Amino acid sequence: MAGKDLPIIVAGGGIGGLAAAWALARKGRAVQVFEQAPEFGEVGAGIQLGPNVFKMFDYLGLTEAIDRTAVYPGNLIMRDALSGEEVIRVPVGSDAFRARFKFPYGVIHRADIHGAFLEACRKSPLVTLNASRKVVGYEDKGDRVAVKIDGGAELEGELLVGADGLWSSVREQLVGDGKPRVSGHIAYRAVIPTPKVPAHLQQTDVVLWAGPKTHLVHYPLRRGEVYNLVVVFHSSRYEEGWDTYGDPEELRERFKGERPEVLEFLAMVNEWKMWVLCDREPIKGWSEGRVVLLGDAAHPMLQYLAQGACMATEDAVVLANKLDAANGDYASAFDAYEKERYLRTARVQLMARFYGEVYHAMDVKRDLRNSLLKNASPEGAINGAAWLYGGIEV
Repeated sequence: MAGKDLPIIVAGGGIGGLAAAWALARKGRAVQVFEQAPEFGEVGAGIQLGPNVFKMFDYLGLTEAIDRTAVYPGNLIMRDALSGEEVIRVPVGSDAFRARFKFPYGVIHRADIHGAFLEACRKSPLVTLNASRKVVGYEDKGDRVAVKIDGGAELEGELLVGADGLWSSVREQLVGDGKPRVSGHIAYRAVIPTPKVPAHLQQTDVVLWAGPKTHLVHYPLRRGEVYNLVVVFHSSRYEEGWDTYGDPEELRERFKGERPEVLEFLAMVNEWKMWVLCDREPIKGWSEGRVVLLGDAAHPMLQYLAQGACMATEDAVVLANKLDAANGDYASAFDAYEKERYLRTARVQLMARFYGEVYHAMDVKRDLRNSLLKNASPEGAINGAAWLYGGIEV
């Protein structure tokens, strides 16, 4: 079988991998997705979705599926976790915001956005989903790529898309830059039924309480049925993975002295899931031969701009479009894809680090943050996000 008659192989069945599979299938390409977990699913809790990714959902025909469970907040609000004062409000539910960006700002459970892509892929005759099969390496044979699966199996594809996340095996072979960069920040996350949240703490906005080397974010999910809580603090503790359990006592110690509202939220949860926040330095060189990287495998980022899933989805659309336009010249397609994506994603990677410092500012830096941001107008806050939320051309 000639290389062009083989399927495109996607390593990783997370949001980025399924977005790539769906985008490629819509261009008529056969795709095989390989996921190391026993079944296709997502760990985690809520994520925020900027207008830039809603533009991609519209392009991919997924708006209705996302809308089933998304919540559309009125505002993004930052409060000082020590004084309680409002630092800045971005009116993402306003007519002005919608007029500026054409698409909404939403929040959704990570499993629900993943489920929308999974449902679309399962309905496509061009997408084959393979669970419990981890891609551990590859060999570029010139006219095709041989992909090695954990356990010894080998499969052939026309191309390999490495969408296997922060700890990507494909990236390790292609780039070889070792382990991710540990940020020194730890995140705990929890989802609780909304009736368990006291009425005085319930609101439809996304609220971030910014404290010294800490912050807490809360917002409703699944049409308001549950509440998403994420707390982040600086720590040298390190455990690989996304699914280890946190220590409530550690949280109480880290957030001591903060506003009663913050402490009340922390007291609602007895069991937290913990993950260590990592990223990598921005790079060029996302492809070599018949192999290309996408999403966190290409540009892992801290969560402070809430753009990990958004950037991966944009990647998927651009990659599929470039391959479709290249008429078999995958080298030029990969080159065009990287050139269109690497500066935008690098900007998000670096700005996410900066936002983490802003959220966690102490002492004079905190005073400066509050002073500068409190003087920002709603129009200024909206316009300041244009580089990101304006999205990409498709």
